[in-house]
Amino acid sequence: MSTQTVLRYNGSAERHFPRQNSLSEKSGPQPLKNIGNVADFTRPQKNKYTYEVVEGIAKWLQERTSIKPKIGIICGTGLGGLTDEITDKEEFPYTDIPLFPSSTVAGHAGKLVFGRLEDKEVICCSGRFHYYEGYNNYQVTLSIRVMKILGVTHLVMSNAAGGLPSDYNVGDIMILKDHINFIGMAGGSPLRGPNDERWGERFISTTHIYNKEMREQAKKAAEECGLGPYLKEGVYCMVGGPNFETVAECRMLKLLGGDAVGMSTVAESLVAAHSGITVFAFSLITNMCCMEYDDQSPPNHEEHLMIGKQRTALIQAWVRNLVGKIQLNQA
Repeated sequence: MSTQTVLRYNGSAERHFPRQNSLSEKSGPQPLKNIGNVADFTRPQKNKYTYEVVEGIAKWLQERTSIKPKIGIICGTGLGGLTDEITDKEEFPYTDIPLFPSSTVAGHAGKLVFGRLEDKEVICCSGRFHYYEGYNNYQVTLSIRVMKILGVTHLVMSNAAGGLPSDYNVGDIMILKDHINFIGMAGGSPLRGPNDERWGERFISTTHIYNKEMREQAKKAAEECGLGPYLKEGVYCMVGGPNFETVAECRMLKLLGGDAVGMSTVAESLVAAHSGITVFAFSLITNMCCMEYDDQSPPNHEEHLMIGKQRTALIQAWVRNLVGKIQLNQA
C-alpha cells in the first residue's frame, strides 16, 4: 500500500496511510471486526423512520380501519379514559403495529385507537413514548409522523407536570402558550439530522407553535365544563427525566420564566409543527415543585397517577367539548 509523507509545522515528517473503504479489509491490524460499513460511523446519523417507512406503517393501519382521522390526540396523564368515549372504535396495540415502539410507563395503555368523538374522526395514542425510556427522539415522535400520513391536521396533547409558580395548585390545568426545550437546546431536537422536505422545511419558526385560536377555543370550552377556576396558561419546561428535578433546578426554571416542568410533549409539538399540524397542549399539575431544601413532600409518580384519576372526568369532558369546537377543512 502506498504512503504519503507530510511535513508537520515543526519540520518533522509524518507518514499518512490512505483511508480504507472498509475496516474489514485485510491490511494491517484489525482491532475492530464485523462492524459493517464505515459510512455508518463517519456520516451524519439518519432517522431510520424515513418517509417511506412511516408511509408503510400508515398504510398498514389504513388497510385495517375505515376511519380517516383529522384530529390526533395524545392521551397523557388525566386523559387515558377518553378512549372509552370514542364510538366506532378500532384498537391496535403498539406491539401489533410493525416497527412501532412499546409504551413502558405505568398508566399508559400502549395502543392506537381509531374512531369518532363529537362526530369527528379521530386517532388517539393511549400512551406515549418518552426520551427517558431509552427511546431516541425519532421513536418518541413516530406517532406524529404516522398521524400526518393518515391525514391528521389538528393535534391535542396532555401531560403531567410539576407547578413552579406559587399561585399554582395541584389539580390545576395549564394550557401551553410556549415552551423551553432543554433537550433541544442541548442538541437533542427531533428535527436534528438530514431533513426530508416532504415533511417540512429545514428551519421552522416556533414563535407561535401552540395555536392561539385553539387556545381560545379551549378556554371557552373550559368555562362551559366548569373547569374555568382551575385553568392557567403558561410556559412548559421540558427536561429529560426520569428523575424529578432538584431544588436548584426548580429555582432556575422559575427564574427563566417557566411555569411547569415535565418530561414529554415538546418533541411531539416540534415534529407536528414541522409537518404542518396545528398544535394544542395542556399540563395537569400533579405536584408542586420543591423550592426549599427542607420540603418534606417530594414528588413521586404515584401522586401523578392519583391526581390524574381525580381530574379524569372533568378533563375528558373538556377535551370532548374542545374537539367539538375544532373547525376542520372538509376539502
